[in-house]
Amino acid sequence: MSVTIYHNPRCSKSRAAMALLEQRGVETDVVEYLKNPPSADELRDVLTKLGITARDVMRKGEAVYKELGLGDDGKSDDDLINAIVANPILLERPIVVSGGKAVIGRPTENILKLI
Repeated sequence: MSVTIYHNPRCSKSRAAMALLEQRGVETDVVEYLKNPPSADELRDVLTKLGITARDVMRKGEAVYKELGLGDDGKSDDDLINAIVANPILLERPIVVSGGKAVIGRPTENILKLI
């Protein structure tokens, strides 16, 4: 089995997800999304696989979330996706994708549903 993980090596949950995948012998394609943010189309694809909206995958505690007024209900999904692409710190982590499905690895045990 092979998966893609949107990973931040400075995040303990993301590191725990990597460790779980390694322990299970899962081949991983690592995307350090802070260095290489997904495009808007890639993000839309991940959201479809997660079955959630852009707002659901945002880190609402980040300063930039408040600075950009992203809590405003008038913001469209496209507005939020563009904000994540421009400010990848807003993306919840880790996200693990396999085939047509994806999970957010919070808690880490969510990944077991995918692998």
